[in-house]
Amino acid sequence: MSAKFKVIDGDGHCIERDDELAEHAYYLGQPVKGKGGVGVMPFFPSLDGWFRVMSDKLSEGDAASWQGFMADTGIRMTFLYPTNGLAFGLIQDKDWAVGLARAYNDWLHQRYMQVDPRFKGLALIPVQDVPAAVQELRRAVTELGMPGAVLPAATVLAKAYGDHSFHPIYEEAQRLNCVLACHGAPSKGWGFDFFDTFIKTHALEHPFSQMLQLTSMVLDGVFEYFPRLRVAFLEAGIGWVPYMMDRLDEEYERRAKRWAPFLSKKPSEYLGGGNIYYSCEVEERTLPYAIELLGEDNIFFPSDYPHERDRADFLGDIPEFVERTDISDRAKEKILWHNSLRFYNIPESAVP
Repeated sequence: MSAKFKVIDGDGHCIERDDELAEHAYYLGQPVKGKGGVGVMPFFPSLDGWFRVMSDKLSEGDAASWQGFMADTGIRMTFLYPTNGLAFGLIQDKDWAVGLARAYNDWLHQRYMQVDPRFKGLALIPVQDVPAAVQELRRAVTELGMPGAVLPAATVLAKAYGDHSFHPIYEEAQRLNCVLACHGAPSKGWGFDFFDTFIKTHALEHPFSQMLQLTSMVLDGVFEYFPRLRVAFLEAGIGWVPYMMDRLDEEYERRAKRWAPFLSKKPSEYLGGGNIYYSCEVEERTLPYAIELLGEDNIFFPSDYPHERDRADFLGDIPEFVERTDISDRAKEKILWHNSLRFYNIPESAVP
């Protein structure tokens, strides 16, 4: 626990359970609960073909275990993302995507947000059906009190988020003053399905998906057309961002007149301009350099709890970050507290 700094968790995770989701799920207007398939096949697709079962020592990630974790770490508020639902973009049945998004959002609201006001859930929206996604985003924000929605980095849509077909989602998010957060996990479709061990796959699945989606959104002009849109790129660390600033600027200098004449500034200026936020890892050696290039205002702390590690292994993350001598206290305070509040548009007075 850090007594020196207040802490907001900008990227934690809930754990979905199909028996609970079935209480909310409808498909083509019919309730799913009680159907023979419940409990036989999962509601969400598999992330990929890799064995991803969590350690049996992990907390279950429900509301009660989250409350205990927050008490032990001093985290004052957490923004919750899916676990199984990170594969949501792989759903091919548009109608099921629409129904499952609504069920998940109702479940997240009931099982977490209504239990404790320190839990803020990010909605799933059916990007497979853009008009329905706009409608569900509006419902999640205005009726359920969610701060925004997830853009699953991996999808079956054969197009990235810079495509103009997604503009109605951005227009609605800008109108609602809510956020969108691009979050990866599935490795399927990124070009390394031939890897023979999971360690190689896991090393690349997050950064590859984030690089692709960010490149599309920036070079296709999303942040030019929607100047008040706030988007986060999560769980790939921060070290890839300086590389992308230089890489995209080089492409812009050589080819923008033909392929990106609508951009009014260099890509690096969008990446560090205040509309795009990034999560970091507490031990990243490149973090001071990223702060130098991006500034202190667009990077925030993610716990990633309860994923991949035993509960005890999370407890040293915040103290380790606080003890770093290569980052100023001012930057630490922003990364641990202010930047998440600004991104998610939460008044400091609203934090319990």
